[in-house]
Amino acid sequence: MGISETYSRGRNLAVSRPFVLVAVAVVAILTLDIGRRLAAPGGLTSAQLATFLWEGLVVGLSIGLAGVGLSMTYSILNFANFGHGDYVTSGAFAGWAVTWLFAGAGQFDLATLLFIGSVSTRDLGVSMLETPLAILAGLIVAAAATIGLSLLIDRLVYKPMRDDEGISLLIASIGVALALRYTIFIVFGQRTRGLTDAQSVPEFAIPVGGGGTLDVGGHELTLVVIAAALMLGVHLLLQTTKLGKAMRAMADNEDLAQVTGIPTERVVRFTWIIGGGLAGASGFLIALERGAMNFQFGWILLLMIFAAVILGGIGSIYGAMFGGVTIGIAQNLSLVWIPSEFSTVAAFGVMIVVLLFKPDGLFSGVTTA
Repeated sequence: MGISETYSRGRNLAVSRPFVLVAVAVVAILTLDIGRRLAAPGGLTSAQLATFLWEGLVVGLSIGLAGVGLSMTYSILNFANFGHGDYVTSGAFAGWAVTWLFAGAGQFDLATLLFIGSVSTRDLGVSMLETPLAILAGLIVAAAATIGLSLLIDRLVYKPMRDDEGISLLIASIGVALALRYTIFIVFGQRTRGLTDAQSVPEFAIPVGGGGTLDVGGHELTLVVIAAALMLGVHLLLQTTKLGKAMRAMADNEDLAQVTGIPTERVVRFTWIIGGGLAGASGFLIALERGAMNFQFGWILLLMIFAAVILGGIGSIYGAMFGGVTIGIAQNLSLVWIPSEFSTVAAFGVMIVVLLFKPDGLFSGVTTA
């Protein structure tokens, strides 16, 4: 490529998509400013920067894991499921009821444990270190219960409307969200309940440059490892199994997939199984990392989940994963410059900037796979 051709392409880019150059310039300026703050005496420390990045990764993986199910539902069924956040909440409550039941068996009565929060978390002592089997049982039940809930709602609500317009399904999903949220409210109440014993959660101090340390909580590490493993599992399923190939074919062209003999209804069923399982698991893990939850925490997360899915490219599984991590890191890294009250604004600002020069998202055109 000659100099003149390179110059011509650069000029065309600047004219047709000036936001690309603006975004690159802003990233470069912010990177240089971080370097300046690190070098300045009494400024940003390496430990603080590492903490922002680590916490951003934790948040990003939790959002990304929840977003995979939402993106998968959109790519196969072609509607935005506004009930997804309440699937996350439902899985969290089901899983934590079982975790408390396992951890407190023989010490407290059944009703006290199943309704979560009536016992001091210090007395119960739930943590990954003290009660690993109870945590594992809760995670499995959270995924299984949400799978069952997803399949039941699909059979009762979405399947009869399968051939309707997307807007009808979207409105139906809002109704499902409200029904689930207030069912949980009626059963468990509105108060925020503690889940784990903070005193028994292990922490690991990792040395970083400048003599500081990065403190990594045991439950944060658990979330990162399990979320990464589940995302890898989704990747392998899509790329190496017949079901994954069928899902990719159906996401690309449902009519052609049906003509070629792919059992589309079976693919839809497995879409709900995988998406529901990931939603329930993500809800349980997010509650584990936070140590608390209430009846609407999944609904509050839904806005961030949608932001991650849209940023990555709605319908793209990998886009949801990458979009979640991008949103999480942007939200936490913004604390270098702005107060924590505005960190969510920064995350959405990144999404808006990306969509200005790539309207279909970072992984546009990559559906399901």
